[in-house]
Amino acid sequence: MKFLRFFLIFIPISFVCEYMHLNPVLIFTVSAFAIIPLAGLMGEATEEISVYSGPRIGGFLNATFGNATELIISFFALKAGLFDVVKASIAGSVIGNILLVLGASMLFGGIKFKSQKFNKKQVEVSASMLLFAVIGLTIPAIFTHTLNPDILNNSRYEMFSVAVAFIMMFIYIMGLYFSFYTHKDIYGSEHDSAVESKWSLKKSIMVLVLATLAIAFESEFLVSSVEPMTEAIGLSSFFVGIILIPIIGNAAEHSTAILMAMKNKMDVAVEIAIGSSLQIILFVAPVLIFLSLLYKPMTIIFNEFELVALIGSVLIANRVAGDGESNWLEGLQLIAVYTIIAVSFLIL
Repeated sequence: MKFLRFFLIFIPISFVCEYMHLNPVLIFTVSAFAIIPLAGLMGEATEEISVYSGPRIGGFLNATFGNATELIISFFALKAGLFDVVKASIAGSVIGNILLVLGASMLFGGIKFKSQKFNKKQVEVSASMLLFAVIGLTIPAIFTHTLNPDILNNSRYEMFSVAVAFIMMFIYIMGLYFSFYTHKDIYGSEHDSAVESKWSLKKSIMVLVLATLAIAFESEFLVSSVEPMTEAIGLSSFFVGIILIPIIGNAAEHSTAILMAMKNKMDVAVEIAIGSSLQIILFVAPVLIFLSLLYKPMTIIFNEFELVALIGSVLIANRVAGDGESNWLEGLQLIAVYTIIAVSFLIL
């Protein structure tokens, strides 16, 4: 993770590029490189705070800040009215976590270890919630194909999206209660009480605040350059939302999952991949729906391609991870499916 610190040089460069109104492709690229180490610092600061706060509050903080970068980027895209980019980034984050991150973890971990085992019960609970979440996203989309288009444009339909968001947020909160209180024995002991903090509490909070503020600036630069950048190089904004933004926002978290797998800690790697997907659908997506009410309301409708990719990814994850054991070939298969999906979205 330390090598990511070298990317911090892109923060001042991005400010110079933005205020000199340089090429939008350059602004997008430099901002993306600046966000990656900032996301890593945010995650590291959260882990350090967890040492002081204890496992339960620490778990909540990790759940809250785990996808904060994605949420900030999506907020600025939402504010700019780029609803397709926002929804594509939500779908892309889930697909990327399940197929790319979990696949890379199984591949690199499997190369080093012939076979790796992880908590089967924990994965079954998470996979079931993930399946529910995807079904929750599918039902509103089905209505778009069965109802009169005139009905879909009224405020009642917008309230339907808000109602779905409330239900999904409720399930997210109940899931936290389930994992940290009533059924915490399923998840085992994930925190070592002997772990010592490298930073003071004051430093951890300060790094978290500063990293969040810096990500907010970089996200605004990134989002403002999306449309001119895509026009300049002939790339669809849809591809940017579903492939590029999720990789940029979660790069630090992705590298952590792979490193954990290579240390034969597949429980942690699987939790990062599937748990992050759950946070995106059940927490980030509803929050964005609520925030959109401050501007122009955004519906929770995903297009057919996104839904097929989401459902396929969840079914594959259930099949691959359901036996509590992984190997490099399963990881390679997941990456292959992700590559096929990425190429398909690229040519849309």
